Amino acid sequence: MILNVPNVLTVSRILAIPVVLGFIMLGGPLGNWLAFAAYTYACVTDFFDGYLARAWHQQSAFGRFLDPIADKLLVAGVLFMLVGVESISALHILPAAVILCREILVSGLREFLAEAQVGMPVSLLAKWKTTIQMLALGFLIVGDVGPDFGFATTWEIGIYGLWIAAAITIVTGYDYLRAGLRHIAETDAAGGKSTQGK
Repeated sequence: MILNVPNVLTVSRILAIPVVLGFIMLGGPLGNWLAFAAYTYACVTDFFDGYLARAWHQQSAFGRFLDPIADKLLVAGVLFMLVGVESISALHILPAAVILCREILVSGLREFLAEAQVGMPVSLLAKWKTTIQMLALGFLIVGDVGPDFGFATTWEIGIYGLWIAAAITIVTGYDYLRAGLRHIAETDAAGGKSTQGK
């Protein structure tokens, strides 16, 4: 099951990350557009690996383990590199930091709940956040070499999208945290009762 098509797509997404980051570092029109092309490939595989795994009944523990890691590596790597090349700077670093902190928080909660054998389904709002976030990062990767859209430049659309994604991130992060803390409290209460009964 490890060498099925969905898992190969997931692995290829991880391999695409240093390519994206390298082209961002290269900069200029060529570097930005090549980075965008590689980033678009990574985003497309993010959709198709899950879709094909479900459609072809090829879901595996390896895929469930690696897919969220690939997503977080892509987002974190792109955000760090965009900050490094100052495509994201000054006050706009704040939404990037919020998004990164949320990813760490959710990862920790998922790890705890997995040990407690409790699932944490992805909400519809979280899916919207992911979509807006991915689009925003794509616009920011293209940056100043992209076209103007009348009301805003390519870079400005990316920045607006980043702030919107960060705002949604706070809401969904709070929802996940509340659900996680509830299960933590229930686990502690059950542990306390079992200790008292001995």
